[in-house]
Amino acid sequence: MVSMSPSAIRLARYTKTERDEVSGGVVDPSGVAETDLTWLDKEVHFGVRRQGRLVAHAGLVRVPLSVGAARLQVAGLGGVVVAPDSRGQGLARLVVTAAMEHARSLGIQFGLLFCWPDLVPLYKRLGWRVLGDDLQVEQPDGPVTMPLRAMWTSLVEGVEFPGGQARLLSLPM
Repeated sequence: MVSMSPSAIRLARYTKTERDEVSGGVVDPSGVAETDLTWLDKEVHFGVRRQGRLVAHAGLVRVPLSVGAARLQVAGLGGVVVAPDSRGQGLARLVVTAAMEHARSLGIQFGLLFCWPDLVPLYKRLGWRVLGDDLQVEQPDGPVTMPLRAMWTSLVEGVEFPGGQARLLSLPM
């Protein structure tokens, strides 16, 4: 019997039930609750299912960003979770790639994510780069400096992230 390689699919929804399924019931699988930030919900979701079970997820939302004098829409990636018993099998790459391919199909030039420092090497392996400066993000009481590492990726070959101070003009994703 030939084993089929898993592929990422666009999910019709991503509810608490699906999140619990992929995270094993962990309440805050991304570990962002301790930041005390208010986060945006993702609009589009991608996942990998094995034998009907959701084992990986990534979410995407368009967000406005200013960089220097430039204003642009970027693909905000978040909610990347792989089931604990399925890690190390390339599933994060599958869902992140599916999300960024979708963003590229919408004409978006850059992806943006926030992660803890211990995840920077993973995202670097996936082609993401650390944004050098601190990034301001919106919160209900006004802008704050994002405590997580900001990373970006180009969705258009040969296009580099603009220079200048970046500010997310929305809640973080």
